Amino acid sequence: MRILLIEDDVVLRDVMVRSLRDAGHRVDVAGTLEEADQLWQMAGFDAVLLDLNLPHNANPRSGLGSGLTALRAARARGDHTPVLVLTARNRTDERIAGLNAGADDYLGKPFDLAEVEARLRAVVRRTTGTQDQVLVGGLGLDRVSRRFSLHGQPLELPAREFEVLWELMTPAGRVVSKREMAEKLSDLEDYLGDNALEAFISRLRKKLVGSGVHIRTLRGLGYLLEAEA
Repeated sequence: MRILLIEDDVVLRDVMVRSLRDAGHRVDVAGTLEEADQLWQMAGFDAVLLDLNLPHNANPRSGLGSGLTALRAARARGDHTPVLVLTARNRTDERIAGLNAGADDYLGKPFDLAEVEARLRAVVRRTTGTQDQVLVGGLGLDRVSRRFSLHGQPLELPAREFEVLWELMTPAGRVVSKREMAEKLSDLEDYLGDNALEAFISRLRKKLVGSGVHIRTLRGLGYLLEAEA
């Protein structure tokens, strides 16, 4: 997944970034309300991790703002990205306020990093309708173990090819445009261009020969993973 982490605590943020990247996710970070709003609008994310207490860029000493400001703004412009709120606050009325503002789930600090990743998968699964076990033709995907298989045998792929195939199966049966693929598989440090994407698609097609599935190019629209007739 491509995740936006909105957290001003540098130590906690660094730990979370390492944990999420080790789990195979791409992570962009924001430490202020302004950075959060800018990044959220600039790129397409699969999920957002949002801290409620955030400083402002213009005057960090002016006090903390509310992450709910960024959340309400996103929902007002029609952004339905799943949001997991992280907060040290445990009052019931504040949890309710977050959920009413459009949060999909709530996790109080301190928390276990493994639970953060599990809850992220859960909120994305609920909002996108994806399932943990997917089978198209002879190609299988287990989202929990992050494993592909061909006719029941492990399919080992380089990192970028893995990410491209993952997007084509999230969920399977939908057309994925080059722009959407680039947004999901890029971050501020590593951009996936059209030429590179086409190369990865070509390599995947060769590896999927005999699998019962193929990647079809729909001109002007994007790519579609489908079972062969």
